[in-house]
Amino acid sequence: MSPVNNDDSSGVANSGAGRPLTRKEIRAQEKSLATQGHDVIPPQAFETGRETPDVTPPAAAPVAAGEPAAAPELPDAAPTVHEPVHEEPLYAEPVQAEPVPEVAEHAPAHEEPVREEPAYEAAEHAPVHEEPAYEAVQHAPAHDEPVHEYAGGMTREETLRRADELQYGHDPHHDADYAPAYAAHADDEDPHGYDDGAGHALMAGAATLPTAKGPSKKVRRRRRFLALVLTLTVFVVAIVVGAQFIKPLLGGDTVADYPGPGTGEVTITVPPGAGPKSVATDLQSKQVIANSESFLKQFAASGGALSPGTFTMRKEMSNSDAVAALLNKEQGKVMYFALSAGMRLNESLQAISQGTGVAVPELKALSDSPAQFGVPAKAKNLEGFLFPGEYRFPVGTSAKDVLAKLVGSTLDELKSQGVTDPAKQYDAVTVASIVQAEGGQAEYGDVAGAIYNRLKPNNTETAGLIQSDATVTYGLGIRSFHIDPAQKADKSNPYNTYANTGLPAGPIGSPGKTAIDAAAKPKTNDYLYWVTINLDTKETKFSKTLAEHNGYVAKYNAWCEANPGRCV
Repeated sequence: MSPVNNDDSSGVANSGAGRPLTRKEIRAQEKSLATQGHDVIPPQAFETGRETPDVTPPAAAPVAAGEPAAAPELPDAAPTVHEPVHEEPLYAEPVQAEPVPEVAEHAPAHEEPVREEPAYEAAEHAPVHEEPAYEAVQHAPAHDEPVHEYAGGMTREETLRRADELQYGHDPHHDADYAPAYAAHADDEDPHGYDDGAGHALMAGAATLPTAKGPSKKVRRRRRFLALVLTLTVFVVAIVVGAQFIKPLLGGDTVADYPGPGTGEVTITVPPGAGPKSVATDLQSKQVIANSESFLKQFAASGGALSPGTFTMRKEMSNSDAVAALLNKEQGKVMYFALSAGMRLNESLQAISQGTGVAVPELKALSDSPAQFGVPAKAKNLEGFLFPGEYRFPVGTSAKDVLAKLVGSTLDELKSQGVTDPAKQYDAVTVASIVQAEGGQAEYGDVAGAIYNRLKPNNTETAGLIQSDATVTYGLGIRSFHIDPAQKADKSNPYNTYANTGLPAGPIGSPGKTAIDAAAKPKTNDYLYWVTINLDTKETKFSKTLAEHNGYVAKYNAWCEANPGRCV
């Protein structure tokens, strides 16, 4: 216990001159200071299941009479306090703004020798020889000379650094700057002071520390460097991970072309009317080419055109080799021709002759002997059986083989729709040729249904007459949308469905796949009449009665007037 000073400016009131405070008075004073928020409660008081010993710190040796005590020099922020210093400073008494009530009783200092208080060993301020844990703490001498220190035996600079460590963390670079062994107490929750590591509280009332202005420059530089490194690391990782997801979308993992020449055999079929894009997709799916887009560029650069047919190719071919195979460049010049749906026999033979170099008479002679191609016996030639589409044949292919290929495609389509009887095949092709000539593709099923309705025996509305202009003009050997009454009445025309009941003598052209399918499986309806009212869009109107049909015929005539030269 420090000797009591009679000077009221020290912030401690005395009831008598030179008389030390008793233990009871000291406890009362400590309680008063703690109540005012200026005392620091020892960390041991907060430990679970442990109570602060009800003891009074041992009294220090009294100061010789007439010898002034050395007072510590306080920071600029706190008023100067003149208080005696002893060898074992137990408390740094806070400066109080308000006076403490005077103590009525004084006890002599010699009544409480230090060694008679063994129960106080657990307190923070026990003598050094009784608390080995605090041996590293150095205390300033009491009487040699005035020492300008802060609480805990530290200079102002050391105290500021210690406060900096407590607020922002321990800096290992500063270890050499501190002689005392500081130990931070995790359970110390004192809001008014700091722990100097030796169990002595740095109380705000005894020595008010300047407000810390933040971490040191070295700490700030280190933090900025670590933040920069972390940011760069996250950025690089994000780029790497993102690239793995974006690369497939951008085609980074796609092989543009195989080196070739490839291995094995792959059969590729190019249907009639197929475009390069669909063929390229098929080639890629069968691993003939690596990439459809690069193949299309190669094919466009070749300037060639696709032809229907079946091709034997290899897996993992180069784009150039695949293009050459499709264009038959590997085998030399090819025979190519195209047939449109609705073409008549003579028109088809002319197109085949131009593409193959075979004379039309040779082709016509083969057509006039249809039995050799497997068509129904009713057929007088190959009219209606030359399947439309684009064809490519090797140079030297015989004319018979060319015609057989076309006829076989038509028969295959009929069989695929369930029409296998030769007689029914012939009728289906005939109906399909009328459907192809009379209506648009969207109405093929309804046109076929109306034709079959007219052929029913119980049909009294049209009496079994199909009444198709297209059949009449075919029999006349002309192409026209209009026929006069005399032409309609001419029974000598075997294709005149106005004068002759039932189907015409045979097909009137080459029906395409859609028309063949409609004739093989017509839509069920009650229609008996149909008329195309727009020759551009092929819009067709259907009726059950003649009166309704005549109304649609008027619309057709109006369209013809609005489009001169079209309805001829």
